[in-house]
Amino acid sequence: MKLASLKFERDGHLIVVSRDLTKAASAGAIANSLQAALDNWDEVSPKLEALYADVNKGKGDLFDFNASACTSPLPRAYQWVDGSAYLNHVELVRKARGAEVPESFYSDPLMYQGAGDTFIGPLDDIVAESEDFGIDMEAEITVVTDDVPMAVSVKDAKKHIKLIMLINDVSLRGLIPNELRKGFGFLHGKASSAFSPVAITPDELGDKWGDGTIDLPLLVEYNGKPFGKANAKTDMTFNMNELVAHAAKTRQLSAGTIVGSGTVSNKFEGGEGKKIEHGGVGYSCIAEIRMIEKIQTGEFVTPFMRFGDTVAIEMNDADGKSIFGRIENKVVQYKKA
Repeated sequence: MKLASLKFERDGHLIVVSRDLTKAASAGAIANSLQAALDNWDEVSPKLEALYADVNKGKGDLFDFNASACTSPLPRAYQWVDGSAYLNHVELVRKARGAEVPESFYSDPLMYQGAGDTFIGPLDDIVAESEDFGIDMEAEITVVTDDVPMAVSVKDAKKHIKLIMLINDVSLRGLIPNELRKGFGFLHGKASSAFSPVAITPDELGDKWGDGTIDLPLLVEYNGKPFGKANAKTDMTFNMNELVAHAAKTRQLSAGTIVGSGTVSNKFEGGEGKKIEHGGVGYSCIAEIRMIEKIQTGEFVTPFMRFGDTVAIEMNDADGKSIFGRIENKVVQYKKA
């Protein structure tokens, strides 16, 4: 099943979207918002599935699906936590500054708690005050849970993953180092992020979803050119089931909790990545190519995003058809009222 939220009040208006992303129907008679649906998932989801079946048959009061009319499927979330499942990304960051990766990182996932109160729409602008903030995209996969009990096992965590989305996790790289030096995490370094137009149930991926991973490339375009096509399963140190279990180690997770994978990152022939035009799979964020430049040449070369730059993130099925719809964001300067 595929679900989206039209821009309406704070929590959006829930709609069911056809598998081919062309048609949609209001789900307001079942649940006004996606959060409301997740709060009562066992009762609500069969009704949504029945509506989804009708939409795919062309039955009912349908309208053309328009991603530009959508906010993120969850315009705000009670909890948004982001992991770092792809240790290649962490290894590159550490190597660029001459530091080793602690052994514990390979058995105990990194995770931070982000701000989930102001997500932006899939086609909305990224707004920043200054280019000096080091504006960067991060292409990731995310899952959405129902209520997850504290100390859930990895095996049982899988049953609590109800939806999957893509995300452009916007980072302000120039602000993060000073925040980390304070030894208390970061806040200003994470701007409002954008999720894919639709959230899907895991069964929509068929055999491409298994053990908490998606065996498909995550496609990134930067200013209209291919930038990344890293496979979301390859080099994934911790799968999404493990990340959900980690997040619930000491407390229950509330329905609507979003858990992110961290930047999707692949090695290339056992070493640092390569650009697509050089035969590699490219990158899911600018920071990664900068770290490789630093390792190989001693200097950062590629600049972070500037005003007017665009990033697009998408995942296609085996037939080349978009699964989640397309995230496309333009960076614009924030102007105070």
